[in-house]
Parts: sequence; C-alpha cells; structure tokens
Amino acid sequence: MARKPKSANPYYHGPVSDHFDGRIFFNPNGKPPATLKGLLKWQFGGGHRAKWPAAWPSPFAHAVPEPAVRDHNLRVTMVGHASLLVQVAGVNILTDPVWSQRVSPFSFAGPKRVNAPGIAFDDLPPIGIVLLSHNHYDHLDIATLKRLQAVHDPLLVTPLGNDAVVRAGVPGMRMMTGDWDDRFELDELTVHIEPAHHWSARGTKDRRMALWAGFVIDTPSGKIYFAGDTGFHDGIIYRRLAQKHGGFRLAILPIGAYEPRWFMEPHHQNPDEAVRGMKLCNAAFAAGCHWGTFRLTDEPIEEPREKLQEALDRRGVPRERFRAMRAGEVWDIPETAEG
Repeated sequence: MARKPKSANPYYHGPVSDHFDGRIFFNPNGKPPATLKGLLKWQFGGGHRAKWPAAWPSPFAHAVPEPAVRDHNLRVTMVGHASLLVQVAGVNILTDPVWSQRVSPFSFAGPKRVNAPGIAFDDLPPIGIVLLSHNHYDHLDIATLKRLQAVHDPLLVTPLGNDAVVRAGVPGMRMMTGDWDDRFELDELTVHIEPAHHWSARGTKDRRMALWAGFVIDTPSGKIYFAGDTGFHDGIIYRRLAQKHGGFRLAILPIGAYEPRWFMEPHHQNPDEAVRGMKLCNAAFAAGCHWGTFRLTDEPIEEPREKLQEALDRRGVPRERFRAMRAGEVWDIPETAEG
C-alpha cells in the first residue's frame, strides 16, 4: 500500500530555507517541541504542581495611558502576560494583545487569568501597531484582535503563516507578514522580525506550520527588543542581536512558564537565563513578562519575580534595571543606565 503523503501546510507556502523545510518551520541547530509522550509524562508523572490562587490582584491600579508619548521618552505599561503597551515617538504599540479571560480554543476551559488586564480596553490610546510573535493561544487571541480592528484598525506585524490564522478570524485586519531578518519601514519606526527559539500550533495537526519570532523596534528614542516567547538556546539569539543591532534601551523578555526544566527548557527561558540574555544583547533595561497572569506550567506564581531578583544580584545587575512587571505597572524607561 502506498504511503499516505503528509498533509500540506494550510498557512504558508514558500521556498525552503535554513528554518523551513517546505512544510514545517524549525529552530536551526535547535530542538523541536516535546512529543505527546513527553507531554503525558509531565501531566501525569506525579511531579510537583504548585497551586496558583484563583485571583491575584495587582498592587497597581488600572493604568489610563496618555494619548501619546513624544520627544525622547519611552513608556511601557503592563497589560498582562506578554501583552504590553509601548509608547514611543508618538506611536502606540501593543505586543501579543490578550484581553480575554482564557487562553484556549474554548471559552469555558483552559488557563484563566488571575488578574484583570492592567489597562481597561476602553482606556487604550489610539493603537497604531500590533506585534504578534506566534500563534499559541496565550499570544494570539482572535477575540482581542477583532476588538482592536473594530476600534483602532492597527497595522499587525507578524511572522510567516500567522497572517492566515488572523485573516480567518479577523478578515479586515491590516497586516504585514515577514520572515526572520525582514524589516518594515513604518514612518519614524523600523520594525525588524528576529529569530526566536520556540514553536507554534493552534491544534494537534498544525504544529510548526506558522513561524515564531521576536521583534526589534528601531526608534528615534532608542532600540526596543520584544522577545515574544523563546528558549535561551545557549544565548545564540542574544549574541546575534548584539552583533546586528549593537544594543537596546529596553528589552521585553519572558521570565515565566519554565518548569519543569526537562520539558520546558528548550522553548521557555527561566529568570536566570533572562538576565544572561539581557547582558548578552546589551540591553540597558529589561521588562519581565510572561508570568503571573495565566498558569501554564509548574512554578509557583511569585517564583519568577523572586528568582529574577536572585539572578540580578548574583550577576551584578542592579534590580532597578530589570523589573518583573505587574498588571497596571507603568515604567518610564531612563535614557541611560548606571551601574
């Protein structure tokens, strides 16, 4: 009997490259996502599963952002998880926006947020750009994108294949889609799509069929790096960023969803690795995200912040240069770092 051919990629068709084999994307010299066997071992292997509170209110009040930030100012406000508002050069940018209560294909099940978004949706300033790093549900939320398109009509920038996912759910979304190392000139800003060490899927049959990425935003007020979701991968990505871009005024780096390490390490960095990454890419300041909003992995809810502070002390980085940001927290990024 003839072997049944593998299903085609429903999201992207393009030439073979060093990270695309004609059907699926992959991490060069890296690791693919864990198998179903590994997932079952993690879920049912009897390992440590720290309990999270049903609610974990932020100590910060809901932020009400100004319409725009200008001159050499750079302001970042935490919404929750990987969703942040970046205000620079008169432009308002959202990263991986999620205002929904759950990050799941279902409205009634799946990880549920334990704190309200740090900015009420109706209090958002005019949003010009949305950066969408990949298609996991905790980063690509169709319900939120529908609301943004209806109210703000922003330009969405995303790596290859994710445009097909968004277009199916938000037909009117304006989008620019690119590969790693592509760049887009957007008025005074330049957005670069950069490699990340991760993977993608919306279901069980589309693993790695859309690309994942981080972003560099080149602005008159300095360079900003948003890592999206990534493993440390021996610091390869961070060294590459420093070589290509020189350094950053701000890096937005994931610090959570890292336990157990045997399962998560290839694709989710831990707080110590985030500090090492900050130093390797020459970031003056860093905002820690991807923690304290949705329970996705095994670590206790407050551990990422505690481990981050320990890592900063151990590696000689002043704590004020790298914040584990909470919902509603607003940070005006200094122009230079001391210490």
